[in-house]
Parts: sequence; C-alpha cells; structure tokens
Amino acid sequence: MSQLVIQGAADAPPALRFERSNVVRLAIAQALAGANSTVIYATGAVIGDMLAPSKALATLPISIFVVGMAACTLPAGAVAQRYGRRATFMIGTGCGVLAGLIGSLAVLQASFWLFCAAAFLGGTYAAVVLSFRFAAADCAAPERRPRALSAVMAGGVFAGVIGPQLVTYTMDLWQPYLFAATYLAQAAIAALSFLVLAGIRLPMPTDTEADRGRPLSVIVRQPRFIGAVVCGVVSYLLMNFLMTAAPLAMKFCNLSQQSANLGLQWHVIAMYGPSFWTGRLITRFGASRVVATGLLFTAASSVVGLLGIEVAHFWTTLILLGVGWNFGFVGASAMVLECHRPEEKARVQSLNDFIVFGTMTVGSFLSGGLLSAYGWDAVLWLSFLPLVFAVAALVVASSRRRRSEVAT
Repeated sequence: MSQLVIQGAADAPPALRFERSNVVRLAIAQALAGANSTVIYATGAVIGDMLAPSKALATLPISIFVVGMAACTLPAGAVAQRYGRRATFMIGTGCGVLAGLIGSLAVLQASFWLFCAAAFLGGTYAAVVLSFRFAAADCAAPERRPRALSAVMAGGVFAGVIGPQLVTYTMDLWQPYLFAATYLAQAAIAALSFLVLAGIRLPMPTDTEADRGRPLSVIVRQPRFIGAVVCGVVSYLLMNFLMTAAPLAMKFCNLSQQSANLGLQWHVIAMYGPSFWTGRLITRFGASRVVATGLLFTAASSVVGLLGIEVAHFWTTLILLGVGWNFGFVGASAMVLECHRPEEKARVQSLNDFIVFGTMTVGSFLSGGLLSAYGWDAVLWLSFLPLVFAVAALVVASSRRRRSEVAT
C-alpha cells in the first residue's frame, strides 16, 4: 500500500478522522455547483441568440461549455496527481467564480465571444465538480466507498432546486441587462463553494507516489476498465442526447414550454435522487448489476417515448432517463474504483472522465440536428444501438472477472 500524507493531520487516516466531514463538504459543494451548469444550460442559448453575430451560433456557448468539461479533465487529473485533489478543487472553483463574473461582463458589454470564454470556464468548473465523487471515495474506508460516492452525487438533488430558482429570481434584477445579475449570483455561489471546500482534508500523494503506478496502456486494457468506461460513456451520452432533444421535440409536438421546463426539473431530480440509495445497492448487489439496471431504465425510457407524444410520455421518458443515468453512471464510477491502485487513481479517473465527457460532446452536437432531420422517434430508436454495445461490454467484463476469481 502506498503511503499517504493527510492534509492537516498526518498521523490519522482520513477514513477515521475526516470521512464524515469531507463527504458533507463535498455534498454541499456539489449542491452549490449545480447553479453553474443550470445557469449556462438555461440561459446560454438565449444569450447566444441575443449576442451572436449569426443566429446559427446561438447554441455555441452551450457546446463550448461541454468542450470545456472534456478539455479540462486530463489537466485537472495531472494537477491532482502532483499537488492533490484539494488544489484541483480550489482552481476549478476559482474558474467557476471567473465564469460568473466574465459572463455578467459579457452581457453588459454585449460581447458574444467573451460570453463563450465564460462558458468554457464554466465547463472547467463542471468537470472538476464531477470529480467530487471520486474524492469522496478516496477519503472513505474501502467498504464504504460506494456509499460515500453516491452521497456526494445526492447533492445534485439540491442543485436541481438551487439552479432553476437562481435563474428565476435574478434574471430581471439588472434591467435592461437580462441575466447579468444571474451570472453575478452564480459567481457568488461559486465563491461560497470555494469557502466550503477550503476546509476539506483529503489524502495527499507523497513525492515518490506521484511518479509511481502502471502505464495507462496497461490499465486501459483491463476488461473491467473497458466495461466501466463503455457503460459510463453510454449512460452519460444517452442522457445528454435525449435530454437535449426532448424539449425541442415537445415544442415540435405543440406542447407548452412550461411542460418542457417541468419535465426537465423532474428529470434532474430523478438523476440525483436515487443517489441516497445507489451506494447501498452497489454494496449489496455489486456495481455490475446496478449498471445493468441503469441500462434497463434507459432502454425503458426510449420505449415509453415511442409509445406516444403526450406530456405524460415525455415526462415519464425524462424521469426514467434520469434514474437510468444515476444507476449507470454511479455504478460505472464504482467499477472504475476497482481498476486502479491508490497511486494511479488521479490519472485513471481523469482519463475515464475525459473519455466520458469527450464522447458527450458528440451527443450535444448531434441531437438537435438528428431531431430536426429525422424526428423524435428516430432519435429514440438510435439510442438502442449504444445500449446494446454497453450491455455486451458489461457482460464481457463481468465474465472475465468471474473467471479470474475462479482461477485464484
């Protein structure tokens, strides 16, 4: 086992002294950080439409936000590998503060490209926030890691409430600059998250540990890792793919914007609500079975969507999709924890997130075009193809693991 130095208390293991405090702080920071993503998703296209030199570029800020998530995962992992996760959190949350300040300035100056820069910084912040789940596992005893991971993800339930309310109550405060106050409020909440994370106590790698570990080329060939990455990719890709298309599909079906907004709100709650129990389910039944259940929920969401185009069909689709994402993504994250040694965790986890978020950009760019060209049913039918691929990867990973356990 590698030797760890604990920030603030080198003589005590984090699982014994700081586990509860760290998990609580990470869950609070996760809830506060939800304002960042919600503000950009809710306002990015509207502001883009107001500021872009061409209407065709209206949704570019949201796409740049997703690109920022993918582009910053590997650098964040490198910083964590050398200086520890706490340093990464401080940098990422600082980017969140800058995203809000620059976003507000962009609105005041009517600068589209400055707003795109703010969106990229917001993506950087979002990428760091999603690493909170792995940090929670780092500071927990092995048998409690799935629960710690899911407890932090449960903070997203509160994010689903904080973010929309922030937009609703601040969008018109600074007339005539629509959303200028919203981005200032987002910066303030990111600053509050910075203060919460400042008191965190996480394991720090020693100087020798930072240079140790197997080459990534060896780690990524593990069937278990391949299965975890594929399932994480498919879970996140389909969630983003269908969630992005659903509101526009509801508009095409002459359903109200209010119905679409409410459906998305329940979708976010369904994404994070199960996290109160996902960790216990993983501990009891294993990560692979939880992932399989998540893929089944995602498939069910597409089936319901194909049954009709009433409000109830869309809402049920979005709720099932959220639950499927939770089981699939949290379960896949728990599988990743089984594929690396302690000294390898930062590199392996950041690589996993880079692949997941990088692939997610495909869904972000494609969903709207496919919906406009081929319709909602075609989008739903297409979702079954990656699901089949994920199930196959999960079966192979699980069967290889059973064989290795039998052999030993």
